[in-house]
Amino acid sequence: MSTVSLTPLDGGALAGSVRGGETTLGTFIGMATPVSAEVCAASGFDWVLLDLEHGAGGEEQVRDVVPAAGSYGVPTLVRVEAAERIRIGRALDCGAAGIMLPRLNSAAEVESALAHLRYPPAGDRGVATYNRACRFGLDPDALDRADQETLCVVQIESAAAVDAADDIAALDGVDVLFIGPRDLSHDLGVPGDLTAPAYVEALKTVLAAARRHDKSAGMLVPDGAAAAARLAQGWSFLAIGSDSTLLAATIRAELDQALSTTS
Repeated sequence: MSTVSLTPLDGGALAGSVRGGETTLGTFIGMATPVSAEVCAASGFDWVLLDLEHGAGGEEQVRDVVPAAGSYGVPTLVRVEAAERIRIGRALDCGAAGIMLPRLNSAAEVESALAHLRYPPAGDRGVATYNRACRFGLDPDALDRADQETLCVVQIESAAAVDAADDIAALDGVDVLFIGPRDLSHDLGVPGDLTAPAYVEALKTVLAAARRHDKSAGMLVPDGAAAAARLAQGWSFLAIGSDSTLLAATIRAELDQALSTTS
C-alpha cells in the first residue's frame, strides 16, 4: 500500500508565502457551489476565499469547496460571517487554510478574535482530531502545527479600523491587512468613490502600517488591470473580483461584442 499522503490541505504553504513577502492573487467565492471554486482554482489563482458574510451559501460550503479547490493545489480561505469562536473553529476544522475577519474596528477586537484561531494554551479554539484538519484522526500532530500554519486576514472596513491600523498590524498572528473598498468608502462618507482624498489617504495609512510591521497589505479589486496597478503600489495580497462578478463581466463583454455589429 502506498504511504504517500494526498490531501487538500496546504500545510501552511500559503501562510509561509504571505509571511515571506510573496505576492498572491485570489478571488472571492460567493456562488455557493464548489464547481465555481474548482473553476477558479483550475484557472490559476493562488487561493480562493469562500465568502460566508455576503456569499449565497452557508458554512456547509466549506466542506465541499476545500477539496474542490485543493484538488488543484489551491487552498481555501474563509471569510466568516462573524468573528465568533465557533464560526472560526468550524471553518478551520473543515480544512480552511486561513480566516478573513470582517467588521473589526480596534486592536482589542482583533486580539480577542485571534484567540479563536489558536489552540490552548495560546488561544481557545476547540480541540478535536476527527475532522479534515487532522485528516480524520490520521494526523493528530496537526494540532501542534496549526497555530503556525493558519493565515489570518483582518479586514479594514471603517475609519476606526484605519486609525487603529498600526496597532492591528503590530499584533502577533495578524498576517494581512485587507481593505474592503465599499465598506470603507461608505464609512468614510464617500460611498463608492475610490478616488476621494479621504479614501486615498486611508489606503496610504493602511499600506504604511503593514509595511512598518512586515505584514502584507491587500484589497479587493475589480479586474486584472486594477490588480496590476495596486501591485505596483506595493499591495501584495489581492482578490480579483469574485466568481459571480467575473462571470457576469465576461458574459456582458461577450454579448456586447456579439451585438456591436448590429447597433
